[in-house]
Amino acid sequence: MEQIETAEKYILVAVATGDEEAAWDSLDELADLLDTAGGETVCQVVQNLQHPDRATYIGKGKALEIKDLIEIHEASGIVCDDELTASQIRNLSDLIDAKVIDRTTLILDIFAAHATTREGKLQVEIAQLKYRYSRLRGMGEALSRLGAGIGTRGPGETKLETDRRVIQKRIKLLSDDIDQLKRSRDTARKKRVANAVPTAAIVGYTNAGKSTLLNLMTGSEVLSADKLFATLDPTTRAAVLPDGQKVLFTDTVGFINKLPHNLIDAFRSTLEEAGYADMIIHVIDASDPGAELHRQVVYDTLRDLDIKGKPVVSVWNKADLVPDSETFRDFDADISVRMSARTGDGLDDLYGAVAKILKESRVYIDTVLPYKDTAVLAEIRTTGQLLSDEYEADGIHIRAYVPKKLADKRGLR
Repeated sequence: MEQIETAEKYILVAVATGDEEAAWDSLDELADLLDTAGGETVCQVVQNLQHPDRATYIGKGKALEIKDLIEIHEASGIVCDDELTASQIRNLSDLIDAKVIDRTTLILDIFAAHATTREGKLQVEIAQLKYRYSRLRGMGEALSRLGAGIGTRGPGETKLETDRRVIQKRIKLLSDDIDQLKRSRDTARKKRVANAVPTAAIVGYTNAGKSTLLNLMTGSEVLSADKLFATLDPTTRAAVLPDGQKVLFTDTVGFINKLPHNLIDAFRSTLEEAGYADMIIHVIDASDPGAELHRQVVYDTLRDLDIKGKPVVSVWNKADLVPDSETFRDFDADISVRMSARTGDGLDDLYGAVAKILKESRVYIDTVLPYKDTAVLAEIRTTGQLLSDEYEADGIHIRAYVPKKLADKRGLR
């Protein structure tokens, strides 16, 4: 991410349509997003309305008050905690005579800065272009104020000269490139399925500690930072459970409340990794006061992606930061584990939970393999739990728990 020499200052603005406390909590998260993008929060404002004003989001009077705050704090503009229409951005920008950024633009800006792989960059660009495409009409001169979001990143650099027809062609080109990458990923996934190595997708609210957990379980060094959306691109690493079972763990992009639909659509192919996994590991920040809301956001997003019917292990991470007496429950999960990915406390419990779910998805076999089928024994060692192997005159006497799909594939029932 390109660093800005002097952080731009912004006033954060939200409309509360009922629960004012929830609006303030959401602004705190927006402040974290702004910090991740390289900006600085100087003030927060909540406007109580029955519904956001159609013309200006917050109303003309409140907009003029914020204009004064911008001058007092020498701010570059405001960041609104909802997705605004093109006319709202234009009208609000005219009233305050400063930059207006909405939550969607800010999140897109962060994704643009943090995407590292080719596919991730393509997905972010598509989301940016779709957002621009829906707002080209009616933006007028507001685009010159909107610019690129925080700093100088993003699609705003091209401004009005990028018309709808050009954007459509670019989206089509990028979509074709992503389709090619998706076919390559499908091929790799089919190989994993053919090898019958069990897989677990790590999901969770952004900054819940998914990458830290992946590093702890697999001994890898995936980027882990106390920032929202520190990692965007899925990473798969292998680990061997204490019982000798090999498992592939995939870290996915973090979820967030009010995640832009264009981003969900753009990252759908990446998030589908969770749909092909044998189980879901749901990481929850146990120390976060908003943990329950975040838990619901994750499950809602999984349902939006049509990912359901999977065994779920809930990992209540950062439990070392809360009292030992506190109880954690997730009624949507099959098993809940209390742990700290930072210290490693509770890791054995997590391994045990994964092993338990895998065992329930296996069948017990007691059979004799001909010596010509020693490759099958290697598969069992890799993907199942070998209890005993005795070399006898007519073959290898095997007792083991193996995945049902391997038993069916090799006729081991």
